[in-house]
Amino acid sequence: MSSVSPIQIPSRLPLLLTHEGVLLPGSTMRTSVDSARNLQLVRNRLLKGTSLQSTILGVIPNTPDPASDAQDLPPLHRIGTAALAVQVVGSNWPKPHYTLLITGLCRFQIVQVLKEKPYPIAEVEQLDRLEEFPSTCKMREELGELSEQFYKYAVQLVEMLDMSVPAVAKLRRLLDSLPREALPDILTSIIRTSNKEKLQILDAVSLEERFKMTIPLLVRQIEGLKLLQKTRKPKQDDDKRVIAIRPIRRITHISGTLEDEDEDEDNDDIVMLEKKIQTSSMPEQAHKVCVKEIKRLKKMPQSMPEYALTRNYLELMVELPWNKSTTDRLDIRAARILLDNDHYAMEKLKKRVLEYLAVRQLKNNLKGPILCFVGPPGVGKTSVGRSVAKTLGREFHRIALGGVCDQSDIRGHRRTYVGSMPGRIINGLKTVGVNNPVFLLDEVDKLGKSLQGDPAAALLEVLDPEQNHNFTDHYLNVAFDLSQVLFIATANTTATIPAALLDRMEIIQVPGYTQEEKIEIAHRHLIPKQLEQHGLTPQQIQIPQVTTLDIITRYTREAGVRSLDRKLGAICRAVAVKVAEGQHKEAKLDRSDVTEREGCREHILEDEKPESISDTTDLALPPEMPILIDFHALKDILGPPMYEMEVSQRLSQPGVAIGLAWTPLGGEIMFVEASRMDGEGQLTLTGQLGDVMKESAHLAISWLRSNAKKYQLTNAFGSFDLLDNTDIHLHFPAGAVTKDGPSAGVTIVTCLASLFSGRLVRSDVAMTGEITLRGLVLPLPPTKRILGWQADGCLIFCETEVLNTGQKMFDCHFNTWK
Repeated sequence: MSSVSPIQIPSRLPLLLTHEGVLLPGSTMRTSVDSARNLQLVRNRLLKGTSLQSTILGVIPNTPDPASDAQDLPPLHRIGTAALAVQVVGSNWPKPHYTLLITGLCRFQIVQVLKEKPYPIAEVEQLDRLEEFPSTCKMREELGELSEQFYKYAVQLVEMLDMSVPAVAKLRRLLDSLPREALPDILTSIIRTSNKEKLQILDAVSLEERFKMTIPLLVRQIEGLKLLQKTRKPKQDDDKRVIAIRPIRRITHISGTLEDEDEDEDNDDIVMLEKKIQTSSMPEQAHKVCVKEIKRLKKMPQSMPEYALTRNYLELMVELPWNKSTTDRLDIRAARILLDNDHYAMEKLKKRVLEYLAVRQLKNNLKGPILCFVGPPGVGKTSVGRSVAKTLGREFHRIALGGVCDQSDIRGHRRTYVGSMPGRIINGLKTVGVNNPVFLLDEVDKLGKSLQGDPAAALLEVLDPEQNHNFTDHYLNVAFDLSQVLFIATANTTATIPAALLDRMEIIQVPGYTQEEKIEIAHRHLIPKQLEQHGLTPQQIQIPQVTTLDIITRYTREAGVRSLDRKLGAICRAVAVKVAEGQHKEAKLDRSDVTEREGCREHILEDEKPESISDTTDLALPPEMPILIDFHALKDILGPPMYEMEVSQRLSQPGVAIGLAWTPLGGEIMFVEASRMDGEGQLTLTGQLGDVMKESAHLAISWLRSNAKKYQLTNAFGSFDLLDNTDIHLHFPAGAVTKDGPSAGVTIVTCLASLFSGRLVRSDVAMTGEITLRGLVLPLPPTKRILGWQADGCLIFCETEVLNTGQKMFDCHFNTWK
């Protein structure tokens, strides 16, 4: 038997007031330090101290919250626990605070408080000795049956737990190696007990009293475990889980430390996830990666940050539609009817979809085409993509690319980063659940670029039919086949799309609608939709086609139908107000009719004239008449027309011509005005013109002067020298808008030719095109053609109109102008 070597604590200890729990000797707990007194204690004692004694604190359980920072020291509990500060962690967010990891050493009793500020210091008396016990024979003799009874219950409790867990196995070994007098405090800190019960154990200075108070707690916990085991369904050996009484905290004693790993593994979910991996139809490469990751996951504790990341990765791999697809509807006749019902006009686009269906019917493994619908806003590019998916019987998913400036949105983040996730392509496949959906890449011309990469470059692999069968997302890090996906991109212009990306897509121009097409669209689709949204019926409102034409020509000027849809919505709202007011008046009238009829009945009974009852009770309102929307109603609802001035009025005198200007929104018309006056042969240009347009004006006047005799053009004095004693002023209205470009050359020539010949330019003709010094009119480049019209020479041909202004186009060259 070895000698006893007692360990003494200092007679003066700084007091740490804690409200988060009761620390018992032999146990370890974390406590938050955020009160003023405790903060001063940590800063002055722990952070500045260098000796071992400076890390010994007196931990006092405190019922009131010490964060209240009261001026006076609250009443202190008589008995506390001397503790060793093992770890100090600090933070300044959201406010300064520390987290302490403290280990209980022994009990002490406060004799006298020596100091209260900045933190309390007290004179203490040690109650139980910290000694190294070579054996427990003496304790067994003194306590006898009580100690053996406690030990028996403690062993029974531990053996009811899963011994395969390292923390439980270590606790079982400590029951045999630790002295018996240390076990009550250790087991009380492990089992589920309240702070009040722990406080009673702390106050039990006598070892015999401590044993007597702890045994009922062990018995209660054993009975609870037995009841839990009876109600719990049997599990397989590999699915055993620890029946956690509570998270076992780290337990430290003079002879050793028990550290809980907090391993409450969800083996059920992991086994189910492993079964899904085995039964999934993913490729061999992806299957190998999943098997490798699931093995790592089994060996990984849940507390590791990588555990959740790996589990999310495996769940995504299982949910992806590796071989799940929908069957295409290949009935071309039904597809044609469906497309015609959903969309009016757009013949070129419908033809391309039907061609794909026909080839798909002949060849099953056809790769999905990559189409790009280019057209002005509001012409139905996005809705056409939805109709294509409906026609094919496929799932539809829209990805908005406007403003995207990070290539990780397309290719995903690498799993080494915190918060990593797959790109929008893989996430969209997970959402639709099939590997052959219709993906609509909306606004592909509005992609950005930043320090995080170029998303347009990331799309090169996605939209390349020769590469996308092996698309690798950074998050997955395995190849996924995108060849069966039907990609449809939409754009307002191809000018901002990179050439490499544009080369991978099949461009389909979606033209703007003519007046006749807009009228048909309004009455087939827009008006029924607005009536349904506003709770109206065709018996309550009628909008004739003449009224629709007035809305198109006088209240909107666009290539699409969005403004038209909004105007129809405003009309429906105004009619809804009238209908609601009419129903209210009708209800009041019905109540007044009932009162009058009751009075009539009383009067008839008095006069004994029953034959007149039918005359009084047959009073009824006339049938409800629909509200007809005419031009006068339009003025009341929508206000005065926005585009009242007719083009023919502006071209009622020579020297005015109409040009066409390109814009990403579909283009617009542009007037050119010229006048001449006596002068010295100067040319004046106004209207915020750029240098290129100024050069076009000089080029036009030079060509006219050189061909004046050919076309019989003379000035006011009858001379073929057009600038002889004559000044020319050329103006482009809307002077606040900057204008530039070479395509106004033919318009300027026509305007000046009209001025010098005295002949009017047709009000239903607009033109665009660059003119050369030899009189050639160059065609527009493909990226600058007016959306919806084909360029041929100097003029644009369209069967009905340009931009809803009623100006008809004719295919001709300038030499046929006269």
